[in-house]
Amino acid sequence: WFSGDDVYMSNENERQEYVLNENGIIFVGNARYIEARGWYYGQFQDLLNICLTMLDLSLYYRQDPAMDVSRRGDPKYVGRVISSMINGNDNDNGVLLGKWQGSFHSHENPSRWDGSVVILKKWRQDNYRPVQYGQCWVFAGVMCTVLRCLGIPTRLVSNFNSAHDVDRNLSIDKYYDSSGRSLNIGKDSTWDYHVWNESWFIRPDLGRSYSGWQVLDATPQEQSRG
Repeated sequence: WFSGDDVYMSNENERQEYVLNENGIIFVGNARYIEARGWYYGQFQDLLNICLTMLDLSLYYRQDPAMDVSRRGDPKYVGRVISSMINGNDNDNGVLLGKWQGSFHSHENPSRWDGSVVILKKWRQDNYRPVQYGQCWVFAGVMCTVLRCLGIPTRLVSNFNSAHDVDRNLSIDKYYDSSGRSLNIGKDSTWDYHVWNESWFIRPDLGRSYSGWQVLDATPQEQSRG
């Protein structure tokens, strides 16, 4: 609400939606059949200490506590730390482990989650061991909760026919032999959908034209050559 803040939103309706609203809808499925899932963000449900602990458990804090704390007024920095901590890929006590195939019988199927509060409180109860399991919309829902709890306006974005361009040539390549049979030699792929976050803040490092909604994605990525 303070006009001098990096995360200031001048529009009251947007503040109500992207900071104060504890309930939302996440769109998943595919382009021909879009499903709306209700999600309870619950950012005001006694989660602040959990969110602050998340900052203190990060690799950024462990490597240089003084530097980390000094940068916590920068939403760009905080967004990067939280996007790393929402997933448990970096041995940093992250909140969620991802799983996209196989059996879920011994842990929670990602499709059964309907809110962030139970996930974050289970993470704390289990002594900050990653909760099993999450997928992209779960990572995005929990990240939205944490960032709103910390005062950063945040929303979810769903994209259908989501391209994964492995070789970075800005195209999805498919290969066929001389008779028209598909060859399974390319690693590019197209997912039915993907869900990520955007947070609202200014970018003094890039200039006024880059201020506004900033992309953040907490879904863990595979390492590329380390």
